[in-house]
Amino acid sequence: MAIFKGAGVAIITPFHEDGSVDYEGFGRLIEFQIANQTDAIIVCGTTGESSTLTHEEHLDVIRYCIEKVNHRIPVIAGTGSNCTQTAVYLSREAEKLGADGLLLVTPYYNKATQKGLYQHFKTVADSVKIPVLLYNIPGRTGVTMNPETVAKLCTEVENIVGVKDATGNIAQVAHLMQLAKGKVDLYSGEDGIIVPLLSLGGSGVISVLSNIAPKETHEICSRFFEGDAAGSCELQLKALPLVDALFCEVNPIPVKKAAELMGICGSTLRMPLTEVEPEHAAVLEREMKAFGLI
Repeated sequence: MAIFKGAGVAIITPFHEDGSVDYEGFGRLIEFQIANQTDAIIVCGTTGESSTLTHEEHLDVIRYCIEKVNHRIPVIAGTGSNCTQTAVYLSREAEKLGADGLLLVTPYYNKATQKGLYQHFKTVADSVKIPVLLYNIPGRTGVTMNPETVAKLCTEVENIVGVKDATGNIAQVAHLMQLAKGKVDLYSGEDGIIVPLLSLGGSGVISVLSNIAPKETHEICSRFFEGDAAGSCELQLKALPLVDALFCEVNPIPVKKAAELMGICGSTLRMPLTEVEPEHAAVLEREMKAFGLI
């Protein structure tokens, strides 16, 4: 049974201008998500700037999200690290806090072998009882988890149930699903190719777009699952210009600006991320208007 089916939001972490976590803004964003049919919240992932949160902040943000959501939809906590023992610690603590599942990114910078990746993920998953999603994003981590490794982990480790795939490699994903034989819950990690991954047997998307367009992203998935592939594709194509604008600079720089334009929370980032360039902000605002968000 999948942790969730549909559009889960890779939620941003709002900050005050002094860099502290803006829990009031975070609460507004969570309520906006639930009111607009988000199917799950993925907290403290890449989009949530987890790499610049202290361990204490990381767990406080997870705790706040779980308590605010209060079992209305699943909450999946990002607890991955390039240090296996750190990932074990964060994962155990998130489980204690009541997370419905975990998202574990491939270890970055270390560039582990496929054997090392297998042992890393198995060690972390064995330390908890809740379900685990792997996160394959070579563009940020510098390492690709091969389809064989993903399939082996989902087959051999009971609580590793699926993968968020942000490789952008459709052929590789197809190979994974051929190997998986129904044992891998697949989520698109890229908003521009939700429908192609659903067509390969995907369970949904873990989405940046959902931060500002949760209802529309949910509908891309729900229409597909209801048998309206043409309608789903139409919505996917309509969203592409906005998706492109949301990735005109490194994520989450543009999406934080978008949330500010919608009046949900501020656009403050933690260094080394910096404010979106004015020309990119103008493009983003134009596409948000065209999409009917502002």
